[in-house]
Amino acid sequence: MRGYPTQDGARAAELTLSNTPAALIALDALPVLEQAVDAGIAAICAEAVGVMDRLTAITAEYMNTRKQFGVAISSFQALRHRIADVKMQLELGRSMSYYASLKLGEAPAVRRRAIAQAKYQLGQSMRFVGQQCIQLHGGIGVTDEYIASHYFKRLTVLEMSFGDSLHHLGEVSARMQDTAGVFA
Repeated sequence: MRGYPTQDGARAAELTLSNTPAALIALDALPVLEQAVDAGIAAICAEAVGVMDRLTAITAEYMNTRKQFGVAISSFQALRHRIADVKMQLELGRSMSYYASLKLGEAPAVRRRAIAQAKYQLGQSMRFVGQQCIQLHGGIGVTDEYIASHYFKRLTVLEMSFGDSLHHLGEVSARMQDTAGVFA
């Protein structure tokens, strides 16, 4: 086993098996593995919603306490519009996370398409929420001493887990060819 740190400070490992005895547990294991991967994707979508929710709350709190020109920066209309857009992306991600979880019991084709749609949207939401919240914090947002930077790093890792947004966009596209792009 070769361990290494991930971008967000967690740990991962590469496991190499050599001359390892094995036992056949399934003749056609692909459907079982696909279902397990889909459950994993739904779980990281839910985690991403929690991370985005917390990062948004921290950002809103920061905007209410940080003063510029003698007033809280949350009173500036342009910044209020940006945090409103962040909250819209958060809620869009939340609804797609629910959608992914609800589709876990469906037939494989329906489940796989729903999971890909959710993962793609969550990837877009994670990127938007993370970047906007860090920018709204200014320079302190990227320092390791401040929690927002750790949430941003976690969102980045989650976006890349089980295939990045472009991978899942391709999956959505491939699974929509029979409907000509119209969701059923």
